[in-house]
Amino acid sequence: MKIKVPNVLCRCMKAPSLFYTLALVSMLVSSGCKKNDDKSQTQKAVDLQLIADGFVSPVQVVAAPGTKNLYVLDQIGKVWLLDENGNKWPTPFLDISSKLVSLDPGYDERGLLGLAFHPNFKNNCRFYIYYQLPPRPGGPAPGVSWNNLSRVSMFRANCDERRTDMSTEKVLLEWDDPQDNHNGGSLAFGPDGYLYISIGDGGGAADTAIGHVDDWYADNKGGNAQNIEANFFGKILRIDIKSGTPYNIPDNNPFVNAPGKDEIYAYGFRNPYRMSFDMGGENNLIVGDAGQQLWEEINLVTKGGNYGWNVKEGRHCFNAANNKDVLASCPSNDNLGNPLINPVIELNNWQNPANGKATAVIGGYVYRGQAIAGWDGKYIFGTFSQTPATPDGELYMATVNKAAAWDFQEVLLKNHPNDIGYYLRGFGQDNEGEIYLTVSSSLGPQGNTGKVFKLVNGD
Repeated sequence: MKIKVPNVLCRCMKAPSLFYTLALVSMLVSSGCKKNDDKSQTQKAVDLQLIADGFVSPVQVVAAPGTKNLYVLDQIGKVWLLDENGNKWPTPFLDISSKLVSLDPGYDERGLLGLAFHPNFKNNCRFYIYYQLPPRPGGPAPGVSWNNLSRVSMFRANCDERRTDMSTEKVLLEWDDPQDNHNGGSLAFGPDGYLYISIGDGGGAADTAIGHVDDWYADNKGGNAQNIEANFFGKILRIDIKSGTPYNIPDNNPFVNAPGKDEIYAYGFRNPYRMSFDMGGENNLIVGDAGQQLWEEINLVTKGGNYGWNVKEGRHCFNAANNKDVLASCPSNDNLGNPLINPVIELNNWQNPANGKATAVIGGYVYRGQAIAGWDGKYIFGTFSQTPATPDGELYMATVNKAAAWDFQEVLLKNHPNDIGYYLRGFGQDNEGEIYLTVSSSLGPQGNTGKVFKLVNGD
């Protein structure tokens, strides 16, 4: 069977020169690569407990505030309710499959991607989703059509929490996407009560395709992620949904009363597919950003921060003209004087010759549960797979701290000692701080191999 290599994973597979390989290894050593590859070290025994199955392409598990219910987000346009006993409700809580752009069953990054419940959901029954619809007329250039329309909407559920009133959709934001990949897709309410939205750079590769505007950095063509005035691509937004038509802007957003779109909270991202707030500690916002060719990254995000893309990939100077090579130098600050902030975790991409084996990073959650002793404050994240054609994602753990680079190590599962055994599509966290994984055996949104697992004590 011919496997379609997805755009977000697609990399040039030409073997690099020996000089390049040696230089790259030297660069990794000098940059303080923190991964601990010693699988023999003693770890707390943990394992996966199957919670529910029969999904197509589950990308997230979300807990509703004030309840014990969990909701499974399936990329094909359905949200399924799991009650407090883990029972999957027979009919979807939400079904927008008829609204979605047509998905490619072989591989697709579009669909129903994000879900967040209002902090007062138990009383107002409101929730928010992020999804892709068929394109509107027009396009990013003459003779070129838009690929799809991205939308963030509010819905209201009937307060038995088991189904959505489909007539209640209220559109908050829409934007036209030039390509089918790099959609970002996370929605999350922060501790400040504002809604955060992660959006990719518009798609294609290197942030340079049609529909990718020029930015301040002349050495690399294009630059949606670095242009804060043209569009929302490559950004994390923050909006106030408590009032306004259809929303208000928080007064202290970084570009209020200054050049730049008022909704922007942070920028310089390639594809921030999954993000989360820590339930405890300092309530940090942590974002996984999928890389281009050589490095994947996890970022600790702060207001107004610039996270480097496409000036940098990971901690390294990106070369848009030849993305398997690294530029000798690049700016350390943008045109506004803001520093280009390095990731706290850097993983080698699967086509990085220095032992790369991550097709794309999948951002997770900080563990705040009680079931696994010694895990409090550990950030759990993973990789989609080790190659595009192999369902063998891996799980990792890092300790949240104030260091510029976090130590991290692979999590060895009791009954999956080498890898998860599936494509890892997303994570979830319940109101008690326990962590869930969403997986499937299919590269694209097809079949019914999708499962939800819970991380549990393996003793």
